[in-house]
Amino acid sequence: MTKSILGAHMSISGGLYRAVEAAETAGCQCVQIFTKNSNQWKGKALTPKDVELFREAQERCGISHPISHDSYLINLGSPSDELWLKSIAAFEDELLRANELGIPFVVTHPGSYTTSTPQEGLDRIAEGLRRVLEHTDGIQTRCLLENTAGQGTNLGFELEHIAQIIESVEGRKPAEASGDDFRLGVCFDTCHAFAAGYDFSTPEKYAEMTSHFDEIVGLARFRAFHINDAMKDLGSRVDRHAHIGEGKIPLESFRLLLSDPRFEDVPKYLETPKGTKKNEETGLEEDRDVVNLRTLRSLIGE
Repeated sequence: MTKSILGAHMSISGGLYRAVEAAETAGCQCVQIFTKNSNQWKGKALTPKDVELFREAQERCGISHPISHDSYLINLGSPSDELWLKSIAAFEDELLRANELGIPFVVTHPGSYTTSTPQEGLDRIAEGLRRVLEHTDGIQTRCLLENTAGQGTNLGFELEHIAQIIESVEGRKPAEASGDDFRLGVCFDTCHAFAAGYDFSTPEKYAEMTSHFDEIVGLARFRAFHINDAMKDLGSRVDRHAHIGEGKIPLESFRLLLSDPRFEDVPKYLETPKGTKKNEETGLEEDRDVVNLRTLRSLIGE
């Protein structure tokens, strides 16, 4: 059976290193964080102590594959010059902060076109990313474009959107990249994909979907997964995460993804709601991340 690298998004309240400790407590192997308050455009500068404690915690706790998610305020697809330029500066800051911490990837939603058109939004995102990558040339941290549910005017709910952005930025077909030959990769969110209409509930449908993704983007660019169930139906275009096995996505879908040897070394992060659930056998309250991780591991016999 495939051995998965599983983890969750954790709070940085009390210090970045606290997220790593929380990940260890929950039984994670990897962790996703915000490197600052997600509701602020620019965070307080990182200190050498911040970096030291974060890196030391990873070694002490045995947590690998740290990843960060950018602020939800950022919108590289905005038709407003003021917001667009502010978003470019903020995303550059996100990449630089992650680079300081030794985090290899920053996940971002491509953007929303709001009052413009989808194509204008895609063009705007590509130009914004070109500027970001030029201004951060030389750093190790790379960007992962996350597929979206397609709610409102959000772009990226079709992988073709992401392929178009990458081709516009890099000047080549996305699938032409191999190994680490890229600065723009993909983070695949299961809830978002399901809400956008991607059905991967059977081996045949899963194979068809991944074959299509390989053709238009290249599976080599898939460097992270968000493992979330969905509250709403297939194709609903509603972004609402649910606990594993309590939403609309069949457990078979998760089993197929987790058992795919092509993604064995790609970390997978929960972004499910926090809280606790009573264990029916013990009567004790259990952390929801612990329960969700156990459910996922049970699907592949871990």
